[in-house]
Amino acid sequence: MIRISELKLPLNHPELALREAIVARLGIQDADLADFTVYKRSYDARKKSAIVLIYAIDVSLRDEAAQAAVLARLAKDQYIGPSPDTSYKFVPAAKPAPGTPRPVVVGMGPCGMFVALILAQMGLNPLVLERGKIVRERTVDTFGFWRKRKLNTESNVQFGEGGAGTFSDGKLYSQIKDPKHYGRKVLTEFVKAGAPEEILYVSKPHIGTFRLVKMVEQIRAEIIALGGEIRFETRVDDVFVSEENGVRQVQGVRLSSGEEIPTRHLVMAIGHSARDTFELLYERGVYIEAKPFSIGFRVEHPQSLIDVCRFGPNAGNKLLGAADYKIVHHASNGRSVYSFCMCPGGTVVAASSEEGRVVTNGMSQYSRNERNANSAIVVGITPEDYPGHPLAGIAFQRELESRAFVLGGSNYDAPGQLMGDFVKGRPSKEFGSVVPSFRPAVHLTDLAPSLPDYAILALREAFVAFDKQIKGYYKEDAVLTGVETRTSSPIRIKRNDNDLQSLNTRGLFPAGEGAGYAGGIMSAAVDGIRVAEAVALAMAE
Repeated sequence: MIRISELKLPLNHPELALREAIVARLGIQDADLADFTVYKRSYDARKKSAIVLIYAIDVSLRDEAAQAAVLARLAKDQYIGPSPDTSYKFVPAAKPAPGTPRPVVVGMGPCGMFVALILAQMGLNPLVLERGKIVRERTVDTFGFWRKRKLNTESNVQFGEGGAGTFSDGKLYSQIKDPKHYGRKVLTEFVKAGAPEEILYVSKPHIGTFRLVKMVEQIRAEIIALGGEIRFETRVDDVFVSEENGVRQVQGVRLSSGEEIPTRHLVMAIGHSARDTFELLYERGVYIEAKPFSIGFRVEHPQSLIDVCRFGPNAGNKLLGAADYKIVHHASNGRSVYSFCMCPGGTVVAASSEEGRVVTNGMSQYSRNERNANSAIVVGITPEDYPGHPLAGIAFQRELESRAFVLGGSNYDAPGQLMGDFVKGRPSKEFGSVVPSFRPAVHLTDLAPSLPDYAILALREAFVAFDKQIKGYYKEDAVLTGVETRTSSPIRIKRNDNDLQSLNTRGLFPAGEGAGYAGGIMSAAVDGIRVAEAVALAMAE
């Protein structure tokens, strides 16, 4: 097949125009074109009145000789060449020796799910241990917290089948380098599990929470059908590590029930909020270091405002959908302020996993048709801001979340403030035209005490500066909701580049977002595939 990249057409082009553009671009007759598929579709909205769709197309010609001739004739065209092979290829790992304990995967978020799926597809019968509940029971607990302020610390936005990504926008795009096309494997498995086929070709695919629930259930069913086992409401309370001649080796785990399970291949795909497990691993001598992350607020604007700002007269076009944005400002105090996890047509959600603490996140359904757009606007911080212990970032997060709990009224309401009042340094008294979506509720106050002074100063400056990037962004009655602290893991469980095992503990495979090697559904799932391959190769040694 032939891949054409950067094929540009007007936003509202007729269906036949795509075929005509392919024929013209390749310099062939229409009769020579056998078939084509859209590999990727994105858009260029820099000129709002003339938005352009940009296609990557895979083309089949009726004659292989003609296809070879076209490729030869256009060999110097950087946007035309043979279609790459994006199919997934399992690593050629041998069967493990008889009596080898099965691999154990801790965590059933996107990373752990794909570790288990790939291992199951390879016939290695993984055991998955998930501290939270199955996704539908977890959904009941999570919505119960939002409606009734009743927090289940083992079943919430952070913990349970599907991981934190289940209660999010379901964004399936990433900026990671992916030379082996693992991302295509992830998307293909999602479509197989019930996702819309459009996720295979739109530039910024997303699914939404309700569809994610069904997909997670389907993937679970496949893992089990292929010989895997999944245990829910099963927390790992200890990890056994032996040491001989200076070499540390995982030997097994102890569960919250007291049961001990032997394994020499343990994947820790625990997510960025498994703070007690981070502490356990550190106590068992696993090498961990502090890493940068970000802190800030969720910001809500009317989605209609963002649509018009981004798309102008084309706002509301079905192909474009609800507009998103990506903005950054380098503040005068040296801090970077940027948007994170932007959720078009979504809601701000309570993401607490510990009692007496308030955390925010963003979520959208597939339709993205809620009245508000929301995004985290966060300030980058480094371990220099919370020096000392490798786990000091956890204590730092907890302090900010506890402040937010108190500012919100000590009842899991979130503290909030209007953007204009925040910038001018005065408490807010009443909402304006923007009605906050956070549940249980938003308590208006002064957000300045919720974050360090350097973050508050940088955010105040950034909100005004963002208006130059998105006209109307500095909206006096836009709502800020605090606090956003779980942008990424505050630690990294370092691993070797070649075999993906812990720097100092053989058989331990740190994986995904909690280990500091991913950020979002796609990158976590892709890391899960890489780790699964590493486990399979290690088991064959």
